[in-house]
This record gives sequence, C-alpha cells and structure tokens, in this order.
Amino acid sequence: MRHTTRLLAILGLTAVFLASGCATNPVSKRSEFVLMSEEQELALGRQMHAEVLQEYGEYKDPKLQAYVQQVGERVAALSDRPQLIYRFTVLDSPEVNAFALPGGYIYITRGIMAYFNSEAELAAVLGHEIGHVTARHAVRQYTAAQATGILATIGSIFVPGLGSYGGSQLVNVLGTALLRGYGREHELEADGLGAKYMAKEGYDPMAMLNVLGTLKNQEILENQIAKQEGREPRVYHGVFSTHPDNDTRLQEVVGAARQLQAGGAKRLERDRYYSYIDGMIVGDSPREGFVRGNAFYHPELGFGLRFPRGWSVKNYPNRVLFVAPGGKAIMQMGAEDLNKRMSPKQFMTEKMGLKKLSYDGAISPAGLDGYTAVAPARTSKGTREARFSVVFYDKKAYMFAGVVDSGGSVAVYDNAFLDTVSSFHPLTAQERASLEPLHLRIAPAAAGDTFAKLARESPYETNAEARLRLLNGYFRGGEVPPGDLMKVVE
Repeated sequence: MRHTTRLLAILGLTAVFLASGCATNPVSKRSEFVLMSEEQELALGRQMHAEVLQEYGEYKDPKLQAYVQQVGERVAALSDRPQLIYRFTVLDSPEVNAFALPGGYIYITRGIMAYFNSEAELAAVLGHEIGHVTARHAVRQYTAAQATGILATIGSIFVPGLGSYGGSQLVNVLGTALLRGYGREHELEADGLGAKYMAKEGYDPMAMLNVLGTLKNQEILENQIAKQEGREPRVYHGVFSTHPDNDTRLQEVVGAARQLQAGGAKRLERDRYYSYIDGMIVGDSPREGFVRGNAFYHPELGFGLRFPRGWSVKNYPNRVLFVAPGGKAIMQMGAEDLNKRMSPKQFMTEKMGLKKLSYDGAISPAGLDGYTAVAPARTSKGTREARFSVVFYDKKAYMFAGVVDSGGSVAVYDNAFLDTVSSFHPLTAQERASLEPLHLRIAPAAAGDTFAKLARESPYETNAEARLRLLNGYFRGGEVPPGDLMKVVE
C-alpha cells in the first residue's frame, strides 16, 4: 500500500511508555499486565491523529464524513467502552484500508468504501476497528513486544536538510501491528466484537462475511493487475486479512451475533449508503497527483514527469517514491519552498547538506534551473552513494534522491534516475485538460446494460469489466437486474 512506510513511522513516534501494571480488560473483564495506562493510550491516539491527517488528508466531503461518524457512533455506543469519544474519519486515499489508533480514533479510506454495497458493510468494518479499541489490542500487542524484546525498525532515505521529505524514522512493532493486523486470535476477537456491536444496533452481521468476500476478490484482481504492470501488488493487510475464504470460526462468531438482534431486525440500508457515496472520487485525486501509464502529473503543483516503465509509484502528500521492480532501486522526490535567492548548486550544498559531490553539473529540464550530483547518503542500511538532483520551478525546489538496493553501484540505475529528472516539466494546457479525477456514480441499470457493455464505455484503460464487477459485488459473474441500482465510473 502506498502509505505503509510513512504511516508505520507515524505510529512509532511515541512508543515509549514508563508506567506499567495490571488493568482490567474492558472486554474480558479479567485483570491483565500492560505497559500502557488508559491515559497514555488516549494521549498516544491524540498525538498520532494529527500525524495521520497530515499524511493522508481528510476527504473533503462534509456530508460523507458526518454520515460515517453517525454510523460509527451508533455502533460504538453499544460497545464495551461506550464512555470513549470515538472519532471516525474518511481519508482521501485510494488504498483499500481501515485502521484504528489507541483511544478511539478510527479511519477508513474512500478506496475501501467504494467496494461496500450497504451501510451494514460499512458498520461491519467500523465495528471491527471498534473491537480493536475496546479490547485494547494495541496496548496488549505493545506489552507483548516489549516483554519479549521484539522490536522492528525501518527507515527511509536520509537526506540531510530535507526534514520530513527524507528523514529517517525508527518504528517499532506497535506500528506494524496497527497496519497489518494483530494476529489470528486478536483479529477474530475483533470480528466477534464488531459483529456483536453491529447486530445490537440492528444491522445484519452477515454483512461481515460479504466484506470478507469482497476483499478477497479485490486481492485477486490486484495481483492480476500488478503482474500485468510488472510491479508489486498493493494488497490489503488489515481488516479480515488473516481469514481464509471459507472461515468456519468467523461464520460461528457472526452466527452467534445474529442471536443478539432484537426483533429479528437485519438491516442492510443499501440505498442510503449509495446516496452518500454517489459522486465520490475513485482512484487518484488532484491533491496527490495522477499516475497515467509511466507518467506522473500533479495538477495542483503544475508539473509532470516520466518514470521508467515497469516501476511502481508510492504517492504520499509530501513526497513521491518511484520503485524499480523487486525494489532494486528507489527514487524519492520531495519539494520545499524557496525563501532565499540562491543557485541550485548552493541549495544542494547548503539546504540539502551535501558536501562531497562527484559526477556533478548543471541541468535544465524544460529550460528550468537545476543541478545534479552523486554524493554519500545515509539510509536504513548504512551509507551508500546516491544520485541527487534539484530543479527550481514556481518558487519551489524539487529534490530527487535515488539509491540502489543492497549496496549496488548507483551507476546501474543512474540513467534511469537522470532520465526521470530530465523529464520534469510544467504541465501543458492539453495535459491539464486531461487530468480530471474519476467519480463513482449511482444509477439504475437500464435494460440491456451488461458489465461488458459498460466496460467499453468506461474510462478504465485495462481490466475495466473486472473492476466494475468488483465494485458492484458481481466479481464471480452475473448481471445487475434492470432497474436495480449499480455503480458506474465516470
């Protein structure tokens, strides 16, 4: 997933806690040894919440945000920690993801919401995340890791002077667990709790099984598309990722939850859910830029460039990573406002802190001022040589840093690094006109509408029919009956 590395760093920022002792688990009601008090848990959530919003960005749709908050609050009010103030946020990301921070901060991406086909499915995922909060899984995971001394660290390219654009972060196992799940037993416990909470609110807990099937189908399609594009798949590692397709234990906890429903109510609320996602952006947004083939365009900042074919793009609000197949090389691009008149070489030596320059010289992509050089760089795997470049455009300095994995010589990928920088250019009027985000539209199926027909009219360039089928819950076959509501992409 595109934001994994950065979010892991966010989640590890404050994972040092001094207090320890026994506490009563809100779900089991049993006493357990933990290394984080409830006050520390709440403080950690508050601190990381600001970082998550800075990293992802909140999706700018007040009505949708209010709707998700409303659904989440109703489910949380029937949880084992109803005294917490829960905050539910839709993130402006095409990733298929949802996660919870300690203390009741719960996030869901517009990317995963596009695949839901009812309010009950939304409640299932929110309920699952509420279950992680009520059972204090983050606290328990952190305590277990500390007790056994198991810590994991990762880092990104460190470029002196780049701050958040290239800073090295050390993170621990807490962050990994929050993103990739808490293990089979904790995930199943969260499923059971989520199913119970949503059932008490009147939703059909069987929607949880529908979500599982959708996510498994999404993984199948994503693996297929990634293979076609010669890149690593961006599959979902969070909610329900530990479950097999036909999970007997999950079916058991969902079945048990159905017995809790008052009066046999089994709400799905499909039409209401569709009314709120009608018009929602799918795929890339102007805020982060668009990937089209092997080109990257950023309409808000007004630039475009080309990267090598077969490379994948990890797009963050404050930087972009271009990754060679197999992760054998990586090139990072960030930007910084120019506040002082200086040459690109001066910026490189004074602002980026690079001193030992070699193979250096002026460059002028699209007639812009720039400079490039090879210099030592500190990475999570030690010091190695990297290709650095800087290009001035529209009162900003665009900085590039490219390294080769496993200590290989930068010369192996140097042409790819330089070609990418050389392609940097201001957007043309024609490029700007073509860069409109795709939107989800809800409409009744007309007589004669088939997924094959709609695929031919779709803006999707590849796998259009499979994508539309997945969005509508018909991945394995079938057609939407005439008059029934369906999702199309425009």
